[in-house]
Amino acid sequence: MRLRPGLRVLRRSTTEVQVGTDPRWAVRLVDLTPAQVHALTSLDHTGDLRAPELAPLVGLLDEAGLTTRAAARRVTTGPPGADADAWSLLLADGDGARLVAARTERAVGVVGLGPTGLGTAVALAAAGVGRVLLDDDGPVRSTDVGPCGYRWGDIGADRAVVAARILRDTAPRVRVDGTEPPDLVVVVEHGAADPARSTVLLGSGTPHLSVVVREADTVVGPLVVPGGGPCLRCLDLHRADADPAWPTLVAQLGATRGPRGAAPRDAVEVGVVAGTCAALTAAAVLAHLDGVERARAGVTYEVGVPDAVPRVR
Repeated sequence: MRLRPGLRVLRRSTTEVQVGTDPRWAVRLVDLTPAQVHALTSLDHTGDLRAPELAPLVGLLDEAGLTTRAAARRVTTGPPGADADAWSLLLADGDGARLVAARTERAVGVVGLGPTGLGTAVALAAAGVGRVLLDDDGPVRSTDVGPCGYRWGDIGADRAVVAARILRDTAPRVRVDGTEPPDLVVVVEHGAADPARSTVLLGSGTPHLSVVVREADTVVGPLVVPGGGPCLRCLDLHRADADPAWPTLVAQLGATRGPRGAAPRDAVEVGVVAGTCAALTAAAVLAHLDGVERARAGVTYEVGVPDAVPRVR
């Protein structure tokens, strides 16, 4: 038995130790002997609890859910290793390495590679997703430059080509090609979701996550799992009930799209909003792929300037 990976062991006093810093699981061990304090604060990266001094404490740590019998192993260095440690604290069996390793067999498509789409793709590749398919035939624009990865020297180049290079720099083993259908598709659009595209994805049975960039905010969601909750068509019908002119507005917003649904020339994505939405999108995708959290049907997150704080709708 060993301590779960990622837990910090802190000395509070000569007779007291704190294990963990997250309020969800942190505990204090009191009335310890100096030998027990030393043994706990001197644990190596394996967290092995076999020291004789720790025998009386193993049951307490196990009762608190801070131990695991999973083999001590890491997926790799870098972001996947950090994810594995975090999930080792959250999973009942403490085997975060198994969960993260399974991501290498998964594939995600990202349509629309502006700052939000590229940020999502980079986050997924960094988290260990084995194949990230990229779709955007537009050029990198000056408004795309920022923390997502595009640089001034990329302006004018094909977004998909530059994005593939950035992904390989981030995660050398990621694949950006292949003919096998993805497990999920992220679609980043401007103004409103394209009804035709969402119908195709629904008909193919492909789970998909809609991200819509508007004038000063972005809507992340819903994540549509065919047969499990409302689809984008359902939401359009709801909006039409609330505003009979909605179908007319959607048609006008769609008319401004470029070839293959590319973003309009005047569409921009605010950097701080794009960064927040890329993180929200990647987190939702990983939760679906990992099977650890069921998406809340019909839920969206609206993120806008100036605060970039997600609001649940």
